[in-house]
Amino acid sequence: MSTPGPANTGTVNTGAVNSEQFRPVFGLPILVLSGMQLLVVLDGTVAALALPSIRDALALSESSANWVISSYVLAFGGLMLLGGRLGDTFGRKRMFIVGVVAFTLTSLLCGLAWNEASLLAGRALQGASAAIAAPTAMALVATTFAPGKPRSQAFAVYAAMTGVGSVAGLILGGVLTELSWRLVFLINVPIGLIVVVGAIVALRESQGERLPLDVPGAVLGTLGCTLLVLAVNEGPNGWTAPVVVGSFILGALALAAFIVVERRARNPLLPFSLFDNSSRVAALLAILLASMIMMCMAVFISLYLQGILQYSPIQSGLAVVPFAFGLGIAAAIASKLALMIQPRWLVLVGGAVILVGCLYASSIATDSPDYFPSIFIPVVVIGFGVGLAVIPLTLSVVAGVGTTEIGPLTALAQVAQNLGGAVGLVVVGAMVTSRALSKGGTTAPVETMNPTQLAAQAEGYGLAFAACAGIAVLAAIVVLFMRFTPEQVAEGQAAQEAADAGVDAGTNTPGPDAQR
Repeated sequence: MSTPGPANTGTVNTGAVNSEQFRPVFGLPILVLSGMQLLVVLDGTVAALALPSIRDALALSESSANWVISSYVLAFGGLMLLGGRLGDTFGRKRMFIVGVVAFTLTSLLCGLAWNEASLLAGRALQGASAAIAAPTAMALVATTFAPGKPRSQAFAVYAAMTGVGSVAGLILGGVLTELSWRLVFLINVPIGLIVVVGAIVALRESQGERLPLDVPGAVLGTLGCTLLVLAVNEGPNGWTAPVVVGSFILGALALAAFIVVERRARNPLLPFSLFDNSSRVAALLAILLASMIMMCMAVFISLYLQGILQYSPIQSGLAVVPFAFGLGIAAAIASKLALMIQPRWLVLVGGAVILVGCLYASSIATDSPDYFPSIFIPVVVIGFGVGLAVIPLTLSVVAGVGTTEIGPLTALAQVAQNLGGAVGLVVVGAMVTSRALSKGGTTAPVETMNPTQLAAQAEGYGLAFAACAGIAVLAAIVVLFMRFTPEQVAEGQAAQEAADAGVDAGTNTPGPDAQR
């Protein structure tokens, strides 16, 4: 379940743009660029939906199954900032094609995976490929279309793929998983090939300012997060085990080294000046927490519906579609209300709605309830709460900033969203496994469980929903420190529109687009 984020998440051309390169909005270039966005969103949605089938087919434990999602999201989020810089340095069209080709090949590897190791390696490489293709695609939207209305329309089409991909993924993923879980990855191959051919034919090269690549920072940051996630994921099997203790220590050392490198780097991936505003830090932390909720709900609802209630993948996908509609309705309301009242109050209301929905879901997890109203209502309610909370948060990230700060901040919000989802899934997954084992459960595939073990697993999923409620409370506490006003949100929206249109806010003159 992906959510709409800030429109401008990529690096954009910083120099004058030749008018000859501008194209009509609705043509092959936007189809190619939005096609990659659709691939990325679809992949995240269908993988969560297919996870029960993948886990059973490859005999994965609960902790191993979490890595099918986490390995992708960690690589995607951890390397996204570097991916944008690669486009600037070596050419955006060139790196976009490289990213899509790599994404296509790694999707093929995932679809043909013969064991746990090959699948997890494929998923990590797939995430790294997306980290190259996604930000360069965003930059190409800005440099392919003329400033003003054409570029704004192109960004709107590109952003719309998030919503389309989320809903389509739930339906298409269910259909494909019914046939074979491998098809949810193999379907990317023909689409990826079409995108590559279209990119070669329709896109023109553009290049930003060549800046030093902060490869050590990207590697250390991603490695540190991965090691800490590994430690938490393996913890339920023994918190004093060498792999757990060692991963904690090495992860902490890697993140400490990351901070040192970023402070000394000539062109750091993560400028610490972005954290000078405490309200913005609170917004980013809240996005990270909200992403934990969204990822956990996407994965554990699918596992619960298919594993405990014995829904088919198609039924499971259709059962969660109302989440997207609830989110969409709330998003439309929140985007208008954020210009009238402080965003933190909207986030608090949204958090309260999520809290109620998650607590209700937790209370019925062991009851084998009917879909309507017992499951339908919390799905819609939680989706509405997420939309009401997340939209003001994404607006707050760029509240009160100029056009040149839009790119780094929206990119950072995307990183927080991806890393939050990975961390949340593993932390809550560890809690699920611990609860199930304490109630007499097992880590064996669901189809081999006896009634007692299934009941224990249902208890674990109930704890997952309760944990999401707890995360919502924590997010509400964080946003109390977010003091943005409606006027600052409006200023940020104006800067966002100016960045998309290629002008400086307030002067209506051609200006520098956002950079990483």
